[in-house]
Amino acid sequence: MTRSAIQAPEALSRIKGLVDPAMRAAVAALSDETMRLIAGYQLGWNDKDGRASDAGGKAIRPALAVLSAEAVTGVPDGGIAPAVAVELVHNFSLLHDDVMDRDVERRHRPTGWVVFGEGQAILAGNAMLTRAVEVLMETGESGLRSLPCLLAATQVLISGQSRDLSLEGRETVTLDEVIDMEGGKTAALLACSSSIGALAAGGDGAVVKALETFGWELGIAFQLVDDVLGVIGDPAKTGKSSSSDVRAGKRSSVVVAALSNGGTAGEQLAELLAKGAPSVEEDVTLATKLVVDSGAIEWANTEADARLQKAVDQLGSLGLQESSAADLAAVATYVVNRDR
Repeated sequence: MTRSAIQAPEALSRIKGLVDPAMRAAVAALSDETMRLIAGYQLGWNDKDGRASDAGGKAIRPALAVLSAEAVTGVPDGGIAPAVAVELVHNFSLLHDDVMDRDVERRHRPTGWVVFGEGQAILAGNAMLTRAVEVLMETGESGLRSLPCLLAATQVLISGQSRDLSLEGRETVTLDEVIDMEGGKTAALLACSSSIGALAAGGDGAVVKALETFGWELGIAFQLVDDVLGVIGDPAKTGKSSSSDVRAGKRSSVVVAALSNGGTAGEQLAELLAKGAPSVEEDVTLATKLVVDSGAIEWANTEADARLQKAVDQLGSLGLQESSAADLAAVATYVVNRDR
């Protein structure tokens, strides 16, 4: 029921090599030493004492930003600053989300607030968000063209996290409400990432819009897969505890789909979760089994594949640089077919 991971496309490592020096320069420009330390830790560059490490993420958003610029102009240059900006915003949100969700592990090591304290982690997130805006403003006209995209996506992202918090305390939640919330938390920034490079590079409005739609559909697919992994993912690969969303009592799309299906498994799951988040291992195991038995995992995987196809379909008639369109499709396929 978990997906078989496919090999990462070459475009990811190529673009990481282009973006990484600019990312490091942007973080180095933070005026406060503690903020630089925490930002570097969050990005996987260093440990809590500042010693070099390699615990970074997949850098999907920077890759999409650069590829969207390449798709319009054939060269990556116009996408570098937007790539840095979206990755800074992404990690701002992760720092804050981990505090709010009380997540204690990310990428196989303690989360920022666990290591540095809640206040410092929140401040570091603020510093990264502010730096993202500065990075775009420093690029002049192209940055001013793309800044509204970043700011609008950030507002939607914040709204999505707010709705996530409010849904946690609700007795009943619909699947449509969850998908809408997850669109804000995940799809909005992926939509921006997939179009901001083209916007900065002066791409045609129709092209920018289609790339935005590509990123939105990819974002929904990405989150559906993430929700699957939050129930049945291998902790050795995901860097989180087994059945992490079940333990946390999260109303993810997969959990709500299980509760909504009207079958015996869904009814039993509802009875179990009515007591609150499972606190003993036996209940965690049972809740996980009930989600699987409900058919929610199969539903999420099928829906993710459908959303991926919708995303890739956007690339067909835009007159994009052929190699860049192929790279965008390859990155999208990779991030949906993952096991971590």
